[in-house]
Amino acid sequence: MGWGKSRNAGTEHTGSVIPGQAVRGGNHHGPRSAPVDDELFRTTPNNPMTSGDGPGSEVELRRADDSMRFVGAATRRIARGMDLDEIVLGLCRATVPSFSDEIFVYLRDPLPVGDERPASPFMLRLRRVDRLRQEGRGGHLAADADPAVLRPVPPGSALAEVLRGVRPLLGGSDAGRDALPWLLGADHPLPDGHRAILAPLRGRRRVIGVAVFLRGNERSSFDPNDLLVAAQLVTHTALSLDKAVLYGREAYIAGELQRAMLPSSLPQPPGVGLASRYLPAAETARIGGDWYDAIPLPGSRVALVVGDVMGHSMTSAAIMGQLHTTVQTLVGLDLPPQEVLRRLDKQARRLGDDRMATCQCAVYDPVAHTITISNAGHPPPVLLHPGGRTEVLRVPPGAPVGVGGVDFEAVELDVPAGATLIQYTDGLVESRLRDIWMGIEQLRERVEATARRTGADHTPSLEALCDDVLHMVGPGDRDDDMVILATRFDGIAPSDVAHWSLEPVHESPGRARRLVRRTLADWGLAELTDSAELLVSEIVTNAVRYAERPVSMRLLRTDSLRCEVGDDSTQLPRGRWARPTDETGRGLHVVSALAQRWGAADVSGGKVVWFELDLPRGESP
Repeated sequence: MGWGKSRNAGTEHTGSVIPGQAVRGGNHHGPRSAPVDDELFRTTPNNPMTSGDGPGSEVELRRADDSMRFVGAATRRIARGMDLDEIVLGLCRATVPSFSDEIFVYLRDPLPVGDERPASPFMLRLRRVDRLRQEGRGGHLAADADPAVLRPVPPGSALAEVLRGVRPLLGGSDAGRDALPWLLGADHPLPDGHRAILAPLRGRRRVIGVAVFLRGNERSSFDPNDLLVAAQLVTHTALSLDKAVLYGREAYIAGELQRAMLPSSLPQPPGVGLASRYLPAAETARIGGDWYDAIPLPGSRVALVVGDVMGHSMTSAAIMGQLHTTVQTLVGLDLPPQEVLRRLDKQARRLGDDRMATCQCAVYDPVAHTITISNAGHPPPVLLHPGGRTEVLRVPPGAPVGVGGVDFEAVELDVPAGATLIQYTDGLVESRLRDIWMGIEQLRERVEATARRTGADHTPSLEALCDDVLHMVGPGDRDDDMVILATRFDGIAPSDVAHWSLEPVHESPGRARRLVRRTLADWGLAELTDSAELLVSEIVTNAVRYAERPVSMRLLRTDSLRCEVGDDSTQLPRGRWARPTDETGRGLHVVSALAQRWGAADVSGGKVVWFELDLPRGESP
């Protein structure tokens, strides 16, 4: 093409040329630019028109433009995936039927994470197969992949060589023909010629899988340009898979960390019913710092705590764990709620200047039917009364812990038997679509509507109440994780409580036995008299031995018989092995053998030792 010599020997003709074309002729030994005149823009027999589909032609440029558009649309679809299945699905749906009639996607099993050393031997697991329907090209016959299909990759095999080469290759090549049977299986017909592309999926550090693109006989074969397209697709797919694996591992670690620091189950203290819910935030901000806990205390009391560390990150989850552990320790010391928050504020300040959290600590006494609440910048709780009326409790707002130099107040409220307290974190009531006070009012209305549906004579179950409250969370309200802690205050009736004060003298164990015997007879629990008398005798004897002030003793009849003995000694009882000649040291072994449950706890000004005996069948109050 272009200008040239005439076929007539010895005759030289100068033909027209296109602009900028290199010209050779006469005595010129190098290229020169042809002069520009009208003849340069005409086609002559010696300067024929360039082929319509050759390199640089309009057809070829249009095809390249179409390929770029296809690759751009396909990579956007692949990039939308958040996990392995979504990314693989994006690759399959982007390429079938636009690029191929069928696709097999294999991923390494197990997939290495980050710098983790890959497992041996090298195994590929079939993740997905997409192909055209048999009746035409109207859609996909998706995912008839069997996840149990594992393909070993023996070292030195044809498939291993393909994966080591990294670059996509045509199925008609020597390596492609040898590797295809490993991937397609014995039941799949092998494609003819260049109707297959084997494209290794290479992540940031290593090959993590392979994609096989297939075309049917009614379609043109793959060509070298299609190899470039396949290379673009599998590169974006592999990098997306790498990121998804890393993100999945981080999210898993954070989720496990957070779940490990939340109670696996709630206690069942006497006179109290408990239910809870934890809902993580949306996928884009799933790691949070919300927590809750219910901690049994001496005297059949229970501490109810909810908290929320500011921020959404692994750091927030870690800070939550430290503050949660601190709260458990402080509450276990039987400190008042306001003192718990004051010391928690100091601990948060020690963790860093920006380590702030809201927290609400309440202590319920089922015998006195009172609750003491202290607040540190947390949303106020909602109280559901037995008749169905609801109210948002007025508690001192306080400042978040971590601010420093702030005093915390507590308020004591009477709560009737059958009332329900709903504590929560701000993720439940605050979002981009509503402010926090609007959300609190919606929560109160929701709780009241739930109680109205069950009737004034029946309080809703705690599990159903928690589920119903969560229904107020819409699709756009998942900006933050959320916690719900619902507590039913059944209380303990005065007729099921008996308490006495015993002087720290040697006669007190005998008096304690008589009081227990008479009380159990009045309650119709004479079957428990022998065990209860022996246990009370051992514990009271130990108490009067070290006490300097009167010893308290209390019996409670709930779903079990519970006895609590308190004294002013801070030394907790410890079991020891007594020698055959020792006259003491066997009391705690007797308590451990006879009681279904027993324990000891520090309280302000001393300690409480308690034990429980199961009631005879059919004797619950």
